[in-house]
Amino acid sequence: MEEELFEKIIDASVEVHCNLGGPGLLESVYEAALCHELSLKGIPSQKQLPVQVLYKGIVVREPLYLDIVVDNKVVIEVKATERDYAFYQAQLFTYLRLTGIKLGLLINFGKKDVRHGISRITCDPNRHYTQRD
Repeated sequence: MEEELFEKIIDASVEVHCNLGGPGLLESVYEAALCHELSLKGIPSQKQLPVQVLYKGIVVREPLYLDIVVDNKVVIEVKATERDYAFYQAQLFTYLRLTGIKLGLLINFGKKDVRHGISRITCDPNRHYTQRD
């Protein structure tokens, strides 16, 4: 079921990229369009979901905002840059750790072909992450 959900998300990302193109737009534009495309496909998602950062039981800052959470199963981090940075993967891994969600997709709409801008991140219970393109 997880693979099917990933495929639907990737298909939606490709559809957004084909219609809006890339690079050239702000991340927020791709994020809104991807959420809309997911809803058209009947896939529930939330954008800009706040997550509290706790340290030893207290909130230590304003919440972080996750770009997109799909069906409470996948965190999507949206980017719109021509280059990929390791920091983006670490950022997504941190979001997975904070939420307890195990699966994430980094989707970079700044590539000529969005398929080349998709990385899959998983967070295991031991707090390690793995990447699969």
